[in-house]
Amino acid sequence: MRIDSNYLNNPNFFDLLIVGAGPAGLTAALYAKRAGLKVAFYEKDTPGGKVVKTSFVENYPGFSNISGPDLAMNFFKQVSELGVKFLYGEVTKVRKMENVFHVFSSDGQVRYAKSVILATGMTEKKLGIKGENEYYGKGVSYCAICDAALYKDKPVAVIGGGNTALEESLYLADVVSKVYLIHRRKEFRADNLIVEKVKQNKKIELVLEYIPYEFIGDGKKINSIIIKNTISNNLSKILVDCIFPFIGFIPVNNTISDLKITNEENGFVDVNSKMETKIPGLFCIGDLVNKSIRQITTAVGDGAIAAVEAKKYIEERFEI
Repeated sequence: MRIDSNYLNNPNFFDLLIVGAGPAGLTAALYAKRAGLKVAFYEKDTPGGKVVKTSFVENYPGFSNISGPDLAMNFFKQVSELGVKFLYGEVTKVRKMENVFHVFSSDGQVRYAKSVILATGMTEKKLGIKGENEYYGKGVSYCAICDAALYKDKPVAVIGGGNTALEESLYLADVVSKVYLIHRRKEFRADNLIVEKVKQNKKIELVLEYIPYEFIGDGKKINSIIIKNTISNNLSKILVDCIFPFIGFIPVNNTISDLKITNEENGFVDVNSKMETKIPGLFCIGDLVNKSIRQITTAVGDGAIAAVEAKKYIEERFEI
């Protein structure tokens, strides 16, 4: 397939555009650039994604312990040294027209590409209470697998009543000294089998008919949580070193909400083994993908696969 000369002569035309610069997006940029593609990536915040807001990372191969910001900077530095173009801004819309993708950004710019990789991730549902944002990464965590080891033999609190909250409570109970499982009702939304396992675990204390009221700390880290009884409205304090809210996640899919590539039930994007959506040439990676495990390691794997497959797509569809 030939490309219209209007595109070829446009400095804003790329082989590949990547939307999002977390570990998945930066890995895709790394592999795409090394494959000889003209590639650029968009990011509206600090490159590195959620890793930037993580105090320490202890489960990424090659690093027994590294700060989140340092790991994120290593990702970004490696890609930058290769000469990958960094486009600071927010993508508002992605469209495929005549086999060329048009990528619109909030600054009014339109850029074009033979292929696009989406890596916009997800955001945690927030409780919206005092101290939650202040202590994010300082005793407020949304990933037990990531941070459990930081609180070995220390008390923590988990908030939620679904499968994720109870599964993470069981995971944490193998590491920490005590888990206070806080839920607004007596009944759980989780599967009965998981509920029974939680009830039988001696390190998990059920704190039912309570909701979180405030996260308390010394300015540097969390030391307790204030909870409110849903019946009496009485307040209580529990001393903990970390709080894990698990009330759900929201995919950042506003860019492609009308492309009909998201899962109808949860809003995440369905992909095949090539990380490709049902729109040829449009790939999706990282936390935005509809999958069960979301880790730095799985994100970089997604990025590598998508970049290699994007290169193949371009070679098969266009005259190089």
